[in-house]
Amino acid sequence: MPNIKSAIKRVKIARERTLKNASARSALRTTLKRFEAALASADVDNARAALAKAVRALDKAAAKGLIHKNTASRKKSRITKRFNKAVV
Repeated sequence: MPNIKSAIKRVKIARERTLKNASARSALRTTLKRFEAALASADVDNARAALAKAVRALDKAAAKGLIHKNTASRKKSRITKRFNKAVV
């Protein structure tokens, strides 16, 4: 445990940010899983809405630095391909 006041604060902030990031990452995964479930149910309208939410969540995560922008782009591309393949 640090003794210096600024170091104590940094530890506290790091702990808070870790929790916040873990929560946001979990929410992102949940959104992607909801898309997968909607795709599996073969309900096109539900899957389309879930795809839009997933893409939006990926964009937000990339903008906030939660995931790398290329990772977001890759995931968006893959889920869009899967959606298009399932719909056609």
